[in-house]
Amino acid sequence: MPSEDLHARRVDAVRAWTRFVSDGDAQAVRPEILRSWQLSGVVSPTVTHAPLADEGDTAEFWNASPLQTAVSRVQDELRRTAEDGDLVIAVTDEQTRILWTYGGRVMRRKAETVNFVPGGRWDEQSVGTNALAIAGRTAKPSMVFSAEHYAEVVHNWVCWAAPVFDPVTGRSLGVIDLSTTWDRTHPIGLATARVMARLIEGALPADRRGDPGAAAAPADPGLTLGLLGTAEVWLDGQRLLLNRRQTEILALLALHPGGLSVEHLHSLLYGDAAVTTSTLKAEVSHLRAALAGQLSSRPYRLTLPVTTDVEEVQRLLRRGDVRAAVRAYGGDLLPGTDSPALVQMGDYLAVSVREALLADPDPDAVLRYSDLAPYDTAVVEACLAAIPVHHPVRPLLKGKLASAR
Repeated sequence: MPSEDLHARRVDAVRAWTRFVSDGDAQAVRPEILRSWQLSGVVSPTVTHAPLADEGDTAEFWNASPLQTAVSRVQDELRRTAEDGDLVIAVTDEQTRILWTYGGRVMRRKAETVNFVPGGRWDEQSVGTNALAIAGRTAKPSMVFSAEHYAEVVHNWVCWAAPVFDPVTGRSLGVIDLSTTWDRTHPIGLATARVMARLIEGALPADRRGDPGAAAAPADPGLTLGLLGTAEVWLDGQRLLLNRRQTEILALLALHPGGLSVEHLHSLLYGDAAVTTSTLKAEVSHLRAALAGQLSSRPYRLTLPVTTDVEEVQRLLRRGDVRAAVRAYGGDLLPGTDSPALVQMGDYLAVSVREALLADPDPDAVLRYSDLAPYDTAVVEACLAAIPVHHPVRPLLKGKLASAR
């Protein structure tokens, strides 16, 4: 975003915040920010730092948490992201208590001054509106820019947060937040937070599969692949815990039911990367064992019934049921994948959903889509142009549009 536009956005945010804290006027405020400001009324807007929980209790909880295992497995990538973008990254529990942080040089110092550190309580009742609190409360990704924060002490910040779910039980475990200074706001921030959340979910320890609160398994026999948003693989009602490459191979085989030669599969999976075919064969061998032998060779082909959410979205789009297609569309195809074929397929599907919405901007579908693609203003504008002036969804869509801009 051009610096002059960003500065104007900050000025508007400060003016809106000033009006709200002085006389309760809430004009030109996103609905989710207004709701959070209202919940923050028990906190003074001049609060200087978050309260700290007991250090020993926080450390004990963190050491016993599956999040600790997951973060330790992906911490190199988290730290690299923080250092490259001079961000501070935080992982919290369900109550928005920070459990782990890592920051670039500048942001680390800023974070320490406001207790954006392990033990810091960042729920709305403790420190007011922020992205961590909104994401934790709504179970949806959130961005809070500059003076959208309730506490004046963090008006110089922009924060992006995404909830982290246990893929087996569906239960919220906490949130991951990326924060930096307001002048470094970038449209990719929210998408990055979502990718980091999925990264942590994929690294959770495998022994959580026996949780009593596990989500209901698919009823149909065979292989069920959830590839949009968070990856999930089920075999005859039992969830398989596979690494990313194995899931990518399954996705490619599912999308090519006629089978693939080792050379073709290698090209679709790795592109021009210098990876040997023996590495691919080893991954396929592990997959074959996980599938109880139901993966043939020459060509590689799945020999059991397979259903995917990708095919379901395509089927619904062909039928013209845009609302159902958007409901089935959980987000990007395997976020973060570097498989050329899957990137291409993901782009194709995203464009297909977008074009269907532009042609038939169903308000409920557009509202859901805007959660997945918050900066796609053209779809929201098309919907606003198509619906009556008093349509009940109109204020929410205008809020989405204002947020994206």
